Amino acid sequence: MKIIVDAFGGDNAPVEIIKGCAAAVDENEGLEIVLVGPQDKIEAAASENGIDISRMTIENCAGFLTMEDEALEVRKRKDCSMAVGLKMLASGGGDAFLSAGNSGALITGATLFVKRIKGIMRPAFSPIMPKSPGMFMLIDAGANVECKPEMLRQFGIMGSVYMERVMKIDKPRIGLANVGTEDHKGDSLRHEAFALLKETPVNFVGNVEGTQIPFDGCDVVVADGFTGNLILKMYEGAAAAIMGRVKSIYKKNLWNKLSALMIAGDLKKLKGEVNSDVYGGAPILGAAKPVFKVHGNATAVTMRYAIGHTINYVNTHVIEEIERTVSQLDGKE
Repeated sequence: MKIIVDAFGGDNAPVEIIKGCAAAVDENEGLEIVLVGPQDKIEAAASENGIDISRMTIENCAGFLTMEDEALEVRKRKDCSMAVGLKMLASGGGDAFLSAGNSGALITGATLFVKRIKGIMRPAFSPIMPKSPGMFMLIDAGANVECKPEMLRQFGIMGSVYMERVMKIDKPRIGLANVGTEDHKGDSLRHEAFALLKETPVNFVGNVEGTQIPFDGCDVVVADGFTGNLILKMYEGAAAAIMGRVKSIYKKNLWNKLSALMIAGDLKKLKGEVNSDVYGGAPILGAAKPVFKVHGNATAVTMRYAIGHTINYVNTHVIEEIERTVSQLDGKE
Protein backbone atom coordinates (compact mmCIF):
# COMPACT_ATOMS: atom_id res chain seq x y z
CA MET A 1 0.00 0.00 0.00
CA LYS A 2 1.25 3.48 -0.89
CA ILE A 3 0.19 6.47 1.18
CA ILE A 4 0.92 10.04 0.13
CA VAL A 5 1.62 12.47 3.00
CA ASP A 6 1.71 16.25 2.99
CA ALA A 7 4.99 16.73 4.86
CA PHE A 8 4.33 20.43 5.45
CA GLY A 9 0.75 20.36 6.72
CA GLY A 10 0.14 21.24 10.37
CA ASP A 11 1.62 23.26 13.22
CA ASN A 12 4.49 20.84 13.89
CA ALA A 13 5.52 20.13 10.31
CA PRO A 14 7.75 18.82 8.97
CA VAL A 15 9.57 17.18 11.91
CA GLU A 16 6.61 15.54 13.70
CA ILE A 17 4.99 14.52 10.40
CA ILE A 18 8.16 12.83 9.16
CA LYS A 19 8.79 11.19 12.55
CA GLY A 20 5.26 9.75 12.62
CA CYS A 21 5.63 8.44 9.09
CA ALA A 22 8.91 6.73 10.01
CA ALA A 23 7.19 5.01 12.95
CA ALA A 24 4.31 3.87 10.71
CA VAL A 25 6.71 2.38 8.16
CA ASP A 26 8.43 0.43 10.95
CA GLU A 27 5.09 -0.94 12.19
CA ASN A 28 3.44 -1.81 8.88
CA GLU A 29 5.18 -4.27 6.61
CA GLY A 30 4.85 -3.40 2.94
CA LEU A 31 3.77 0.18 3.61
CA GLU A 32 5.17 2.77 1.19
CA ILE A 33 5.05 6.45 2.10
CA VAL A 34 5.60 9.36 -0.26
CA LEU A 35 6.48 12.63 1.50
CA VAL A 36 5.36 15.67 -0.48
CA GLY A 37 7.16 18.98 -0.02
CA PRO A 38 10.41 20.83 -0.69
CA GLN A 39 12.97 18.03 -0.79
CA ASP A 40 15.83 20.04 0.69
CA LYS A 41 13.75 21.01 3.73
CA ILE A 42 12.52 17.43 4.28
CA GLU A 43 16.03 16.02 4.09
CA ALA A 44 17.42 18.72 6.37
CA ALA A 45 14.70 18.17 8.99
CA ALA A 46 15.28 14.40 8.92
CA SER A 47 19.05 14.79 9.22
CA GLU A 48 18.92 17.33 12.05
CA ASN A 49 16.49 15.21 14.08
CA GLY A 50 17.92 11.75 13.42
CA ILE A 51 14.90 10.49 11.49
CA ASP A 52 15.45 7.63 9.06
CA ILE A 53 13.67 8.38 5.78
CA SER A 54 15.58 5.85 3.71
CA ARG A 55 12.46 3.71 3.25
CA MET A 56 10.34 6.64 2.12
CA THR A 57 10.34 8.55 -1.15
CA ILE A 58 10.05 12.30 -1.63
CA GLU A 59 7.89 14.10 -4.18
CA ASN A 60 9.60 17.46 -4.52
CA CYS A 61 7.52 20.62 -4.87
CA ALA A 62 8.13 24.33 -4.44
CA GLY A 63 6.01 25.29 -1.44
CA PHE A 64 3.14 24.65 0.93
CA LEU A 65 0.00 26.25 2.35
CA THR A 66 -0.30 27.80 5.80
CA MET A 67 -3.28 27.57 8.15
CA GLU A 68 -4.06 31.23 7.36
CA ASP A 69 -4.36 30.75 3.58
CA GLU A 70 -7.78 30.93 1.93
CA ALA A 71 -9.26 27.56 0.92
CA LEU A 72 -9.11 28.38 -2.79
CA GLU A 73 -5.33 28.86 -2.59
CA VAL A 74 -5.06 25.09 -3.09
CA ARG A 75 -6.31 25.63 -6.65
CA LYS A 76 -4.24 28.75 -7.35
CA ARG A 77 -0.94 27.48 -5.95
CA LYS A 78 -0.57 24.34 -8.01
CA ASP A 79 2.95 23.67 -6.72
CA CYS A 80 2.02 23.54 -3.01
CA SER A 81 2.44 20.22 -1.19
CA MET A 82 -1.29 19.72 -0.62
CA ALA A 83 -2.25 20.27 -4.26
CA VAL A 84 0.59 18.10 -5.55
CA GLY A 85 -0.32 15.27 -3.18
CA LEU A 86 -4.02 15.36 -4.02
CA LYS A 87 -3.26 15.33 -7.75
CA MET A 88 -0.97 12.34 -7.23
CA LEU A 89 -3.81 10.50 -5.51
CA ALA A 90 -6.28 11.42 -8.26
CA SER A 91 -3.93 10.13 -10.98
CA GLY A 92 -3.31 6.80 -9.25
CA GLY A 93 0.03 7.67 -7.65
CA GLY A 94 -1.05 6.28 -4.30
CA ASP A 95 -3.89 4.66 -2.35
CA ALA A 96 -4.63 7.52 0.08
CA PHE A 97 -3.58 11.06 0.99
CA LEU A 98 -3.07 12.55 4.46
CA SER A 99 -2.55 16.14 5.51
CA ALA A 100 -2.53 17.98 8.84
CA GLY A 101 -2.80 21.25 6.95
CA ASN A 102 -5.51 23.80 6.25
CA SER A 103 -8.92 22.07 6.63
CA GLY A 104 -10.81 24.31 4.21
CA ALA A 105 -8.14 23.91 1.55
CA LEU A 106 -8.14 20.13 1.99
CA ILE A 107 -11.92 19.88 1.55
CA THR A 108 -11.71 22.17 -1.49
CA GLY A 109 -8.77 20.30 -2.99
CA ALA A 110 -10.35 16.90 -2.43
CA THR A 111 -13.49 18.08 -4.23
CA LEU A 112 -11.64 19.72 -7.12
CA PHE A 113 -8.87 17.20 -7.75
CA VAL A 114 -9.96 13.84 -6.32
CA LYS A 115 -13.67 14.45 -7.07
CA ARG A 116 -16.66 12.93 -5.29
CA ILE A 117 -17.95 9.38 -4.99
CA LYS A 118 -20.55 8.85 -7.69
CA GLY A 119 -23.93 9.94 -6.35
CA ILE A 120 -22.55 11.86 -3.34
CA MET A 121 -23.62 15.51 -3.30
CA ARG A 122 -20.84 16.90 -1.04
CA PRO A 123 -17.82 15.53 0.85
CA ALA A 124 -18.03 15.92 4.62
CA PHE A 125 -15.55 16.55 7.43
CA SER A 126 -16.00 13.59 9.79
CA PRO A 127 -13.97 13.60 13.04
CA ILE A 128 -14.02 10.70 15.49
CA MET A 129 -14.56 11.97 19.04
CA PRO A 130 -14.61 10.43 22.54
CA LYS A 131 -17.82 9.71 24.45
CA SER A 132 -18.69 7.72 27.55
CA PRO A 133 -18.09 4.93 26.70
CA GLY A 134 -16.18 4.69 23.42
CA MET A 135 -16.25 7.11 20.52
CA PHE A 136 -18.60 8.59 17.93
CA MET A 137 -18.37 10.25 14.53
CA LEU A 138 -19.61 13.79 13.95
CA ILE A 139 -20.58 14.35 10.30
CA ASP A 140 -20.51 17.07 8.98
CA ALA A 141 -18.24 19.08 11.29
CA GLY A 142 -17.82 22.14 9.10
CA ALA A 143 -17.35 21.43 5.41
CA ASN A 144 -20.93 22.29 4.37
CA VAL A 145 -22.48 25.17 6.29
CA GLU A 146 -25.72 25.00 4.30
CA CYS A 147 -27.18 21.55 3.61
CA LYS A 148 -30.14 19.92 1.92
CA PRO A 149 -32.03 17.06 3.61
CA GLU A 150 -30.63 14.61 1.03
CA MET A 151 -27.10 15.58 2.07
CA LEU A 152 -27.83 14.74 5.70
CA ARG A 153 -29.12 11.35 4.63
CA GLN A 154 -25.91 10.72 2.72
CA PHE A 155 -23.88 11.80 5.75
CA GLY A 156 -25.72 9.13 7.75
CA ILE A 157 -24.89 6.48 5.15
CA MET A 158 -21.22 7.44 4.93
CA GLY A 159 -20.82 7.60 8.69
CA SER A 160 -22.50 4.24 9.16
CA VAL A 161 -20.25 2.49 6.64
CA TYR A 162 -17.06 4.01 8.05
CA MET A 163 -17.87 3.29 11.70
CA GLU A 164 -18.86 -0.30 10.96
CA ARG A 165 -15.94 -1.16 8.69
CA VAL A 166 -13.07 0.93 10.06
CA MET A 167 -13.98 1.41 13.73
CA LYS A 168 -15.56 -2.08 14.02
CA ILE A 169 -18.91 -1.02 15.54
CA ASP A 170 -21.69 -3.49 14.78
CA LYS A 171 -24.79 -1.77 13.38
CA PRO A 172 -23.73 1.78 14.38
CA ARG A 173 -26.58 3.91 15.69
CA ILE A 174 -27.24 7.00 13.58
CA GLY A 175 -28.65 10.07 15.33
CA LEU A 176 -29.75 13.43 13.91
CA ALA A 177 -28.47 16.42 15.92
CA ASN A 178 -31.51 18.43 17.00
CA VAL A 179 -32.92 20.67 19.73
CA GLY A 180 -34.90 17.79 21.25
CA THR A 181 -35.42 14.06 20.93
CA GLU A 182 -39.09 14.16 19.92
CA ASP A 183 -39.80 13.37 16.27
CA HIS A 184 -41.50 16.73 15.64
CA LYS A 185 -38.64 18.91 16.95
CA GLY A 186 -36.49 21.14 14.79
CA ASP A 187 -36.80 23.17 11.62
CA SER A 188 -37.76 22.10 8.10
CA LEU A 189 -34.26 20.78 7.36
CA ARG A 190 -34.38 18.49 10.39
CA HIS A 191 -37.97 17.38 9.65
CA GLU A 192 -37.18 16.40 6.08
CA ALA A 193 -33.85 14.79 6.97
CA PHE A 194 -35.54 12.80 9.75
CA ALA A 195 -38.11 11.41 7.28
CA LEU A 196 -35.38 10.46 4.79
CA LEU A 197 -33.16 8.79 7.40
CA LYS A 198 -36.11 6.69 8.60
CA GLU A 199 -36.34 5.24 5.09
CA THR A 200 -32.59 4.70 4.71
CA PRO A 201 -30.91 1.29 5.28
CA VAL A 202 -29.01 2.42 8.40
CA ASN A 203 -29.68 1.94 12.12
CA PHE A 204 -31.39 5.32 12.59
CA VAL A 205 -32.34 5.98 16.23
CA GLY A 206 -33.94 9.39 15.76
CA ASN A 207 -33.03 12.81 17.08
CA VAL A 208 -30.24 13.34 19.60
CA GLU A 209 -29.82 16.53 21.62
CA GLY A 210 -26.62 18.04 22.89
CA THR A 211 -26.72 16.51 26.37
CA GLN A 212 -26.94 12.99 24.92
CA ILE A 213 -23.96 13.23 22.58
CA PRO A 214 -21.21 12.76 25.23
CA PHE A 215 -23.19 9.99 26.95
CA ASP A 216 -23.55 7.34 24.24
CA GLY A 217 -26.59 8.85 22.56
CA CYS A 218 -25.48 7.31 19.25
CA ASP A 219 -22.41 6.26 17.26
CA VAL A 220 -22.79 8.73 14.38
CA VAL A 221 -24.11 12.26 14.92
CA VAL A 222 -25.48 13.69 11.66
CA ALA A 223 -25.52 17.47 11.34
CA ASP A 224 -25.23 20.28 8.83
CA GLY A 225 -21.74 21.79 8.84
CA PHE A 226 -22.77 24.91 10.78
CA THR A 227 -24.32 22.94 13.65
CA GLY A 228 -21.61 20.29 13.54
CA ASN A 229 -18.78 22.80 13.78
CA LEU A 230 -20.41 24.42 16.82
CA ILE A 231 -20.70 21.00 18.47
CA LEU A 232 -17.06 20.19 17.64
CA LYS A 233 -15.58 23.45 18.96
CA MET A 234 -17.73 23.51 22.11
CA TYR A 235 -16.93 19.84 22.79
CA GLU A 236 -13.19 20.40 22.45
CA GLY A 237 -13.25 23.60 24.49
CA ALA A 238 -15.34 22.15 27.30
CA ALA A 239 -13.10 19.06 27.55
CA ALA A 240 -9.97 21.22 27.75
CA ALA A 241 -11.56 23.51 30.36
CA ILE A 242 -12.68 20.62 32.58
CA MET A 243 -9.35 18.81 32.39
CA GLY A 244 -7.61 22.07 33.22
CA ARG A 245 -9.80 22.59 36.28
CA VAL A 246 -9.16 19.04 37.48
CA LYS A 247 -5.42 19.58 37.09
CA SER A 248 -5.53 22.85 39.06
CA ILE A 249 -7.46 21.19 41.90
CA TYR A 250 -4.84 18.50 42.35
CA LYS A 251 -2.07 21.12 42.34
CA LYS A 252 -3.81 23.29 44.94
CA ASN A 253 -2.00 22.05 48.03
CA LEU A 254 0.08 19.20 49.42
CA TRP A 255 -2.89 17.06 50.44
CA ASN A 256 -4.43 17.35 47.01
CA LYS A 257 -1.10 16.46 45.40
CA LEU A 258 -0.85 13.37 47.59
CA SER A 259 -4.41 12.32 46.69
CA ALA A 260 -3.52 12.76 43.01
CA LEU A 261 -0.68 10.28 43.43
CA MET A 262 -3.15 7.73 44.81
CA ILE A 263 -5.30 7.86 41.68
CA ALA A 264 -2.55 8.64 39.17
CA GLY A 265 -3.26 5.46 37.21
CA ASP A 266 -6.95 6.31 36.81
CA LEU A 267 -6.15 9.90 35.83
CA LYS A 268 -3.71 8.66 33.19
CA LYS A 269 -6.35 6.27 31.85
CA LEU A 270 -8.92 9.08 31.68
CA LYS A 271 -6.45 11.30 29.83
CA GLY A 272 -5.90 8.51 27.33
CA GLU A 273 -9.63 7.99 26.83
CA VAL A 274 -10.21 11.64 25.92
CA ASN A 275 -6.97 11.98 23.94
CA SER A 276 -7.86 12.76 20.34
CA ASP A 277 -4.43 11.55 19.19
CA VAL A 278 -5.67 7.94 19.12
CA TYR A 279 -8.20 8.83 16.42
CA GLY A 280 -5.63 10.76 14.38
CA GLY A 281 -8.09 13.16 12.78
CA ALA A 282 -10.98 12.90 10.38
CA PRO A 283 -11.67 11.18 7.07
CA ILE A 284 -13.03 13.41 4.33
CA LEU A 285 -15.97 11.16 3.54
CA GLY A 286 -17.46 11.50 0.10
CA ALA A 287 -14.16 11.98 -1.75
CA ALA A 288 -13.69 9.40 -4.51
CA LYS A 289 -10.45 8.15 -2.94
CA PRO A 290 -9.36 8.06 0.72
CA VAL A 291 -8.40 11.51 2.00
CA PHE A 292 -7.66 11.92 5.72
CA LYS A 293 -7.41 15.21 7.64
CA VAL A 294 -4.90 14.78 10.47
CA HIS A 295 -5.20 17.03 13.54
CA GLY A 296 -3.58 20.40 12.88
CA ASN A 297 -1.42 20.16 16.00
CA ALA A 298 -0.40 16.60 15.13
CA THR A 299 2.56 15.02 16.88
CA ALA A 300 4.40 11.95 15.65
CA VAL A 301 2.01 9.82 17.74
CA THR A 302 -1.03 11.45 16.12
CA MET A 303 0.43 10.85 12.69
CA ARG A 304 1.16 7.19 13.43
CA TYR A 305 -2.44 6.59 14.53
CA ALA A 306 -3.80 8.52 11.53
CA ILE A 307 -1.84 6.35 9.12
CA GLY A 308 -3.13 3.22 10.86
CA HIS A 309 -6.75 4.36 10.48
CA THR A 310 -6.10 5.26 6.84
CA ILE A 311 -4.73 1.79 6.13
CA ASN A 312 -7.99 0.34 7.53
CA TYR A 313 -9.95 2.91 5.50
CA VAL A 314 -8.36 1.61 2.29
CA ASN A 315 -8.47 -2.09 3.16
CA THR A 316 -12.14 -2.17 4.20
CA HIS A 317 -13.42 -0.76 0.89
CA VAL A 318 -15.49 1.97 2.51
CA ILE A 319 -15.77 4.02 -0.66
CA GLU A 320 -17.06 1.13 -2.74
CA GLU A 321 -19.72 0.33 -0.10
CA ILE A 322 -20.85 3.96 0.09
CA GLU A 323 -21.21 4.11 -3.69
CA ARG A 324 -23.14 0.82 -3.73
CA THR A 325 -25.59 1.93 -1.02
CA VAL A 326 -26.21 5.36 -2.57
CA SER A 327 -26.69 3.78 -6.00
CA GLN A 328 -29.29 1.39 -4.64
CA LEU A 329 -31.19 4.26 -3.01
CA ASP A 330 -31.11 6.33 -6.17
CA GLY A 331 -32.44 3.34 -8.13
CA LYS A 332 -35.48 3.10 -5.84
CA GLU A 333 -36.40 6.77 -6.21
